Amino acid sequence: MATRVTVWNENVHEQESDDVAERYPDGIHGAIAAFLEEAGFETQTATLQEPDHGLTEDVLAETDVLVWWSHCANHELSDEVATRVVDRVHNGMGFVPLHSAKNSKPFKRLLGTTCNIKYRHGGETERLWAVDFGHPIVDGLPESFEIPETEMYGEPYDVPEPDRTVFISWFEGGEVFRSGLCYRRGRGRIFAFRPGHEEYPIYYQVEVQRVIENAVHWAAPNEGAADPDWGQHDPIESLE
Repeated sequence: MATRVTVWNENVHEQESDDVAERYPDGIHGAIAAFLEEAGFETQTATLQEPDHGLTEDVLAETDVLVWWSHCANHELSDEVATRVVDRVHNGMGFVPLHSAKNSKPFKRLLGTTCNIKYRHGGETERLWAVDFGHPIVDGLPESFEIPETEMYGEPYDVPEPDRTVFISWFEGGEVFRSGLCYRRGRGRIFAFRPGHEEYPIYYQVEVQRVIENAVHWAAPNEGAADPDWGQHDPIESLE
């Protein structure tokens, strides 16, 4: 059975900027869903403007991995839907927040910190270095690759210490950034991946696509996981 992926996008820049609409005529969500579908995943999309932001309980129940892109409208997501996403991650759904989704309500709630960074616009070159060659997310990738133009993110990055750091980025202006971080929250796996500023065609780059494809494979729920028994519990051994 194919991994079921929902690609969520706030879908605001595409409606407000002609440049972004021309770059991503089917929306950023459409571009990501297209290459994931080509890679063999069962994909659907959802956006901020839909009822329940497209993330009803039924949709999330049928989602193995949620890929999330957001930026200027992070605050517009309802608290109810944010809680719904967090609960599903705790129960095993994979979560792949991209770029400014670091400021999304679900990600900040799952990590419990501000997720603040340094940043700078200007179209600098970014070089991503794979620093964990034992991790499946780097499968099929070179030791490093470049994004010709992007927005700079710089350290310090106010997040908890990750379980694994998969990529570190260097920027033309001299900054560095932990740009690929793995976490586990409850039964769910999270991979936060930095690249993806809407002003540049980053999601058409094959290396970026490969990272996201690998991340979806890695974040998908593991079959055979035991179901915990919560709450009041009778003793296993006899108590005198």
